Amino acid sequence: MTRVLFAPDGFKGSISAADAATALAAGWRSVRGGDDIVELPMADGGEGTLRSFLSAVPGARRMPLTVTGPHDREVAASWVLLPPAADAPDGTGVVELASTSGIELLGGARRPFDAGTGGFGQAIAAALDHGVSRLVLAIGSSASTDAGFGALTALGARITDAEGRDIVAGLRGLRTAVRLDRSGLRALPPGGAVVLTDVRSPLTGAAGAARVFGPQKGLGPADIADADAALARAASLLGIDATLPGAGAAGGTGAALRAWGAELVPGAERVADLLGLADAVAAADVVVTGEGAFDASSAAGKAPARVGALARAKGRSAGLVAGRITPDADTSGFAAAVALVDLAGSAGAALGDPGRWLTAAGAELARRWG
Repeated sequence: MTRVLFAPDGFKGSISAADAATALAAGWRSVRGGDDIVELPMADGGEGTLRSFLSAVPGARRMPLTVTGPHDREVAASWVLLPPAADAPDGTGVVELASTSGIELLGGARRPFDAGTGGFGQAIAAALDHGVSRLVLAIGSSASTDAGFGALTALGARITDAEGRDIVAGLRGLRTAVRLDRSGLRALPPGGAVVLTDVRSPLTGAAGAARVFGPQKGLGPADIADADAALARAASLLGIDATLPGAGAAGGTGAALRAWGAELVPGAERVADLLGLADAVAAADVVVTGEGAFDASSAAGKAPARVGALARAKGRSAGLVAGRITPDADTSGFAAAVALVDLAGSAGAALGDPGRWLTAAGAELARRWG
C-alpha cells in the first residue's frame, strides 16, 4: 500500500490549505482507493496559518476573541493555543495577522491610509493575557502600511504627534508620528516570539514596503515617496536598521516586531518544522504539494518549494498542483505538475470552483502514478 502525503499551501483568495488538501485527497482516492492518505496542510505565515496548526497539531485549541479590523469595525477572530511542550510549559500562542488585520477582511475595498494593525496587536495581547510561554506570529496578507504601529499601540506603546496627541490608525497616523514611548509596552513571553514571513524586503527603498507592496494596498504612484519617507522615520523611532531583511514585511510590521524583540524567520521553513513536516515526508511514499500560483518566486521560501525540497532530500517522489504554473517556474524537482487552469480551461473557471478542480487534479496525479 502506498502512503501519500498531501501538504499544500492555501490557494490565495480561492481555497484554504486544509480544504485544498481534502479535495486533492478525495480525487486521489477516487482512482487509488487502497492507498493510505495523510493530510498536512501547510502555510508560510499568511492566510490559513491558524487552520494549518489546528489541523496538524493534536490538542491545538482555537481561542475566539473580537478585535478591531482594518476597516475599524469589530471582527470575530481567534488565536490558537498549542499544547504545553518542554520548551513551552504553558503552551504556545499562534496569532495570525491575516484574520485580524488582513487585506481579505476588506473584501474588494482598500484603505491605503487608514487600515492598521491594531486588531493583530489586540490578539497578541489576548495570548499574553492567557499566559503563553512563547508566541508564533504569522504576518502575511497585511492590509496596511503602518510600520506595525497599530500593533505596538495595542501592546501598550504610546505613539504621539508633534502636539503630543495619540496618532490615528494607519499610514495617516504614521506620517505624523514623532515620538514612541515604550514605557508601557508589554514584555515578550518567557520563550520569546518568532515572526513567520515569506517576505525578506527591507523597510524602505526601491525594494521596501511602500514601493513593492503599497500599490497592492491602494497606494497610488504619487503616494509612494511620502509613504517611504514615513517608514524611514518609523525606523528611526523604532531604533532599527531600515535595510534589515524582513523589516518591510506586512507594511513594516516586521520592523515593529523586531524592535519589540521578536525573531524574524522564514515562514514556510518554520511552519514546516513546527508541524513536523520532515517526519511526515519520511513516512510517505509520495508527497503532493501546491499553491495558487507557482512562479519564479516560489523557490524563494514558499511552502511548496520547502515541501518539494524535503521530499527530494528524503528520496520521495513529489507532485505539484497549482492554480497556474508560469513559464518561468522551475518544476524540475517534481515528478508531475498539474495546473488547474489547464484542467478547467480558464482561470475564471478554476477560481469559480476550486474544490472541483483540485479534486480533478488529485485524480490526475493518481492516474500518473498508476
